[in-house]
Order: sequence, then structure tokens, then C-alpha cells
Amino acid sequence: MSSLIPIGVAFMQNTRYAHLGPSGHEAGLPQPPLELPADPSADRIALPPVAEAAPLPLDLRALIGGRRSLRHYAPDPLGLPELSYLLWCTQGVLTASRGATLRTVPSAGARHAFETYLLVNRVEELRPRLYRFLAGEHVLQPRPGTERVAPTMAQACLDQDMVKTCAVAFIWVAVPARMTWRYSQRGYRYLHLDAGHVCQNLDLAAESLDCGACAIAAFDDDAVNGVLGIDGEEQFAIYLATVGRKPTRA
Repeated sequence: MSSLIPIGVAFMQNTRYAHLGPSGHEAGLPQPPLELPADPSADRIALPPVAEAAPLPLDLRALIGGRRSLRHYAPDPLGLPELSYLLWCTQGVLTASRGATLRTVPSAGARHAFETYLLVNRVEELRPRLYRFLAGEHVLQPRPGTERVAPTMAQACLDQDMVKTCAVAFIWVAVPARMTWRYSQRGYRYLHLDAGHVCQNLDLAAESLDCGACAIAAFDDDAVNGVLGIDGEEQFAIYLATVGRKPTRA
């Protein structure tokens, strides 16, 4: 029998408080920026006010009870106000200071260590391509040279076709330094917890628009990171989800 500890068990053991060294915060190091810098050469696309979306008048119990993972979507596009609403529900900034942002989702220590990327297939007023959401300004920035990446991204998600047939796919990218500055290596645990908070908000927000969503955890890490143009260490994809209109019932 092998004496090697399984990777998952080792991760849980080694991120216990007894094994942690001092964090950057405890060492007096400056904290990482609250958001990665914008691309100075890319356009900024202003998003409509969140109030322009028209969610259904459903209570929380109805939203939770009606939520299902949806993998097949109608061909109708999402409206730009609806996309704005979904982005606000998942990473919207409520208040900001030099030290932290308070957002529409909980995060360990208000670290909010995610950047949101979108693979847009069918959203009114947007060309199909990759975009990055700048949460602090509530704007989008197109990613150059990404107009035809939907099939590649679907392949990177282990050939899940819903990535290229949905209206939009959300891709959450973790910036671990933002979390480990406060919590050392235990911060990697919190990244995965925070990803669940964000995706649950997307599920419920999509349901409130009479749309469906499906979370994606099965993907080739290197391939997805490669499509996004990130290094996989200082930034890496941690979770994805597709969103689209529900198909018409026969």
C-alpha cells in the first residue's frame, strides 16, 4: 500500500491553522490591488443601469425552488440590461474604500479575489467574443483577438457544447495573492468557498429573469487559462457557468 497522502487530504491538512506561517498582512506587507488594472488600449463599454432589467416578481423561496441546472437554451439573445443585472448580482460593488470593497456576494475578509470574464455568444449590442468585467466601474472591456474562441473554450471545458450554445458564459478567475495576503495558504480554501457564493447568486439571478444557468467545474485548467491568456498561477480560472433563455416548451 502506498504511503503517499492523497493530494486532497494533504491540502486540507496543510492548510490547517497549525501549519500556516505569517500572512503578508501580518508581516506588514502592502495589500494587492482590489482589482487588476484595466487594459489602457481597450475600449470601455458602459453597462446600462441595473434598474433597467426587469426581473420577475418572485420571492426568494420561489427562486430557490425553481432553480435547475439548464444545459439547453433557446436561441434568443439576452439584453444588455439583463447582462448588467447578472454582473451586478455576482460581483457588484456596493461601497469601496482604499482597503476593501463591499459587494453583492460575501467574501472572506472582503477580499473579493475574483475577476469576471465573459464569453459572449448572444447578447444584444455586444459582438461575440471574450470580455472582462471591470467591477469598480461597472463596464466591460473586449479582449482583442477572441472573436472565434467559443469552440475552443467548449473543448477546454471537456467538450461541453453548452459553452458555445449559451447566450453568455461567466468565467471567474482567481487572483490568489489578494486572498493569501490576509490568510496565507488557507486562503486557497476560501477561494473555492467564495466561488460557490458567486455562482449561487448567478443561478438565482438568472432564474429571476426566467433564464437558466449551469455551473461548470469540469474543465482543463491549462486549456481554459490559455484561452483567457493568463498564467495559471498568479491568475487562474476557478469556476464557470453558462446562462441562456429557457427553451420554449412544446
